Amino acid sequence: MTPPAHPTHPDMPDTTLTGNPSLHVDSEQEHDDAAGYYRLGKPIRDTKAPGGPLEEKWGTRQFEARIANPANRRRLSVIVVGTGLAGASAAATLGEAGYVVKSFCYQDSPRRAHSIAAQGGINAAKNYKGDGDSVYRLFYDTIKGGDYRSRESNVYRLAQVSVNIIDQCVAQGVPFAREYGGLLDNRSFGGVQVSRTFYARGQTGQQLLIGAYQALERQVAAGTVKCYTRHEMVELIVVDGRARGIIVRDLVTGEIETYFADVVVLASGGYGNVFFLSTNAMGCNVTATWRAHRKGALMANPCMTQIHPTCIPVSGAHQSKLTLMSESLRNDGRIWVPKKKEDCAKDPREIPEADRDYYLERIYPAFGNLVPRDIASRQAKNMCDEGRGVGPEVEGVRRGVYLDFAEATERLGRKAIESKYGNLFDMYARITGEDPYQVPMRIYPAVHYVMGGLWVDYDLQSTIPGLFVTGEANFSDHGANRLGASALMQGLADGYFVLPNTIRDYLADGPFDRIADDDPAVLEAQQAAKARIDHFMTNNGTRSVDSYHRELGHIMWEYCGMERTAEGLKKAIDLIRSLKEDFWRNVKVLGSAESLNQSLERAGRVADFFELGELMCIDALNRRESCGGHFRAESQTEDGEALRHDDQYAYVAAWEFTGDGEDPVLHKEELTYEFVEMKQRSYK
Repeated sequence: MTPPAHPTHPDMPDTTLTGNPSLHVDSEQEHDDAAGYYRLGKPIRDTKAPGGPLEEKWGTRQFEARIANPANRRRLSVIVVGTGLAGASAAATLGEAGYVVKSFCYQDSPRRAHSIAAQGGINAAKNYKGDGDSVYRLFYDTIKGGDYRSRESNVYRLAQVSVNIIDQCVAQGVPFAREYGGLLDNRSFGGVQVSRTFYARGQTGQQLLIGAYQALERQVAAGTVKCYTRHEMVELIVVDGRARGIIVRDLVTGEIETYFADVVVLASGGYGNVFFLSTNAMGCNVTATWRAHRKGALMANPCMTQIHPTCIPVSGAHQSKLTLMSESLRNDGRIWVPKKKEDCAKDPREIPEADRDYYLERIYPAFGNLVPRDIASRQAKNMCDEGRGVGPEVEGVRRGVYLDFAEATERLGRKAIESKYGNLFDMYARITGEDPYQVPMRIYPAVHYVMGGLWVDYDLQSTIPGLFVTGEANFSDHGANRLGASALMQGLADGYFVLPNTIRDYLADGPFDRIADDDPAVLEAQQAAKARIDHFMTNNGTRSVDSYHRELGHIMWEYCGMERTAEGLKKAIDLIRSLKEDFWRNVKVLGSAESLNQSLERAGRVADFFELGELMCIDALNRRESCGGHFRAESQTEDGEALRHDDQYAYVAAWEFTGDGEDPVLHKEELTYEFVEMKQRSYK
């Protein structure tokens, strides 16, 4: 059994789909690896970004956006799904502006959103170090780091807004690290040559989330925001082509509930858990955005996954979660592997300097250990593939490289290292049983962040009017690879500064007509949600949800992970389709639907992961180039670096859902660079 198909959004082609007629030619697919897996649709473009100089676009849009007056705001309602940095900051800011806000999260408290797990820092173009940073340099580094696959307008706005975020957070009491004289401290992250990352030891996400949570709770006390914890969105309500509400399941009682609003904001995070093993919290999922995708919201660049180079290596098949070690460690830690394969089993302290290969410093002397994440990850994989990986063998392979602090400890002293990274070192010691002050850490790449997400325009509005998407849930700012410390920057930029200025243009037409409880669109959404639950509870299968999820994750990692080939992706699509069919027929969910049932929760999420995984592979198959975190073995330079093809793939791939069992439709948003020259990245 599969869920019933939902209609695509009828108005989507009228206002946003336009562009170069040559892109309509179906003959393009003749030389396309993905031919036969999708259909080509009309091009799409962002119509909301103003013209004019880059530095004036955001100011122009803020002025042009219409305003809902204070009296009307009290009659305008907003649903915000998710309480991470993007969701909590948006709900707090919109509540303070006077809107009636309903905030939903599946955790038992907004404080438990996955943003809390972020460690290393948040970027801002303050130039406190006087080392040449600027708004333009942050913009340029982000465009280049994303391998020229993101929009100039969105990225420049992000860089502009970044300078305000730090002031906002300091005013909230976020305890950023400070220098001896009291000024805020900065450190470097991968892909840049300046120090622009503000941090609170290795717990920056936690401190920022507490700040946003305080702002949110202030509005709860003021009566402008109402929080619904332990509620999971399971359907989007679209009435007359507009997003008007959500269907949620109370995770404690199992009750299916319906909520209406004038506008819906999705801030539900990323979908890295499609790989099963990732650095994401176990609850992170794609359901909120995927339900919207099935109702007509385009999914952009779904295959663009970030592999983080600094994770604790897999220790065995028993694991269901991986742990991130902050990228900030690469400021002082040196990454190396033995030059000789026979040294890989030795105690690293017994391997002399002459027999160590500091490969990032060797290959990329200009950036060294601070190359972008995708490059550091791929080179770590290359070292292990050569047989020079370190650590215990897992399934016959040593998957690890050393991150060594011996030189930094000798140069700075142990106390200095403890003050910067102490909690990270403690966490590593607890997990591995090894003391990183004495023995080099072992790290290996793992799935961390996704650059793909729902397509949005400059206003952060999806192709469904009234549905706005913020933070990691949208695709807008990072292209093919995210620079470190930019996730927190984007989440807070969207929530505090961007969305509140753009959503008012849409809400200026409100309040909209009240939705009747028995509206056909409402009843359809309720029935769809209940049908899925009823199927899972009555299906008399034999396999657990987790066993399917683990198998799906293995397929995704092997064929749509760090390195991809046309042959492997086609195999993955066949495997996913077969496994998905077996899942709907043979999954077993124990317990009751009228109570707390985490197996039932996971069943719904894994069902959506199957559909997402298939689309990710089709997207990866279509893009026969290597760019950022998307590495195609068929497209590389002579020395093994990623090779883009700007003449063919300088576009955002925005996919339309057309029904269960139907081929998705690809809409291309052409990327035009007016202010930055597109060229092959070099960090050497």
